[in-house]
Amino acid sequence: MGIESLIIFIIIGAIAGWLAGLVVSGFGFGLVGNIIVGIIGAFIAGWLFPRLGFAIGGGILAAIINATIGAIILLLVVKVLKRA
Repeated sequence: MGIESLIIFIIIGAIAGWLAGLVVSGFGFGLVGNIIVGIIGAFIAGWLFPRLGFAIGGGILAAIINATIGAIILLLVVKVLKRA
């Protein structure tokens, strides 16, 4: 993985984490937190979606959408666990 790929990966993670924070109220982690949530969301989506037979094409926009959906799932799970 080159430095350009790493930078794109971090930017996609930041965007996805920020969007997920907007969708799931009560979560504001700041830039670093959003990047981490977005990256974890991308891993969740990458693991879960193929098992469900669900895939959104390729490219950066698809990566942002997938990572955002994964990050939303992550934040919803965290929200449920915080209530328990």
